[in-house]
Amino acid sequence: MPVDRATKQAWLIWTTAIVIYIAALFHRTSLGVAGLEASERFGVGPAALGTFTVLQIGLYALMQIPTGLLVDRFGPRRVLTAAALLMGTGQVLFAVADSYPLGLLARGVLGIGDAMTWVSVLRLAAAHFPARRFPVIVAISAALGGVGNLAATVPLTLLLGGAGWTWTFLIAGFATAAYAAVAFARLRDVPAGVVVPVLPPQSPRVVLRKVATAWSVPGTRLGFWTHFSTMSTPAVLGLLWGFPYLVEAQGMSRSAASSALSLLVLGAVASGPLLGSVISRKPELRMPIAGWFLAGALVVWTVLLAWPGGVVPAPVVLTAFVVLSLGGPISGIAFALARDYNPMHRVSTATGVVNVGGFAAVTGSALAVGVLLDVFDGLPPAQAYRIAFLSLAAMLVLGVWRTAVWWRRARTAVFEAEARGEDVPVQLRRRRWDASVAA
Repeated sequence: MPVDRATKQAWLIWTTAIVIYIAALFHRTSLGVAGLEASERFGVGPAALGTFTVLQIGLYALMQIPTGLLVDRFGPRRVLTAAALLMGTGQVLFAVADSYPLGLLARGVLGIGDAMTWVSVLRLAAAHFPARRFPVIVAISAALGGVGNLAATVPLTLLLGGAGWTWTFLIAGFATAAYAAVAFARLRDVPAGVVVPVLPPQSPRVVLRKVATAWSVPGTRLGFWTHFSTMSTPAVLGLLWGFPYLVEAQGMSRSAASSALSLLVLGAVASGPLLGSVISRKPELRMPIAGWFLAGALVVWTVLLAWPGGVVPAPVVLTAFVVLSLGGPISGIAFALARDYNPMHRVSTATGVVNVGGFAAVTGSALAVGVLLDVFDGLPPAQAYRIAFLSLAAMLVLGVWRTAVWWRRARTAVFEAEARGEDVPVQLRRRRWDASVAA
């Protein structure tokens, strides 16, 4: 039965879940300012340092479809509880790790726990809030997740300088694991009075068919490529390579670099609720907004990579980071597409498919940057980073191309549904570039 209003219980459940998501963003981005310390602690170079993020985010991407299936099977309450325990365990291991293999294991455990949070939060939002409020809830959730990102910039830099590596990550890990008890006690999969459907275990063939069905929906495919292209660049900068780029290539102090990195978070936090409100009231603006952002991102990378000498004036870098920060909240459009164009029993699976897009791009980009930095290690840092960051621009171009292709195909599917007399989630105005639809 669809929910027609948001209750106090719904807000309490959502708030409980959001705390776990905030913790996930903190743990995920903690290497953003701790990367140089990690390089010294484990005695590794750029490529090996990049492997931390590649492993963590790669596991995150691989876990998205299984997470959707787990949420469908066991419910978001149990999955979020397990996520908090895994993230806490991973961060505690990272705190005491004194070898590179143990550090990799710790980030892998953390990545698996992190992977289980966002899909679960979205499933709770879809179950407890009216459909018309869903885009706003997604935007606010993403913006609040920025609190975790923000804590992993200047505050984490100060903590590492004061308390040190071990105590900083130990406290964060134990606090996250302890919160699992709160999540298990307070979360509810569905509103009171609603019967939770019991799904039987599914064979691999059924699972693959479910994933294939979600993937075959043009709206899901559009969501995948929208997420791929909008969130990958700010994520790669925030997760790992933004801080070293600002310190080593642009000559900023560590405190100035962490402050600059916080702009990626502050821009997302400030713009997220506003963007969510706009696309909630006018869903037909979702893809035009994404399109304008992608055009702006292409301009930003053209400026940063083409600047003579590679050392870019600080005001230009800061402006670029503010523009790129919009990618995080705009990527929430992808989840609204998954929710609108799939039935409720398949929303978690479709959301997982969509979420793979952005994190697949992050995984490939982070690895490429590390490898290229190792290959061009003999060049001045500004030149080496300029070459390495070409991989980020290339990934963006790929995403823009595929987003444009599936935007047109998804529009065609909507027009075809209208021609058959079916209800559609968004009323679109036909453009000259739309494919013709037989009546």
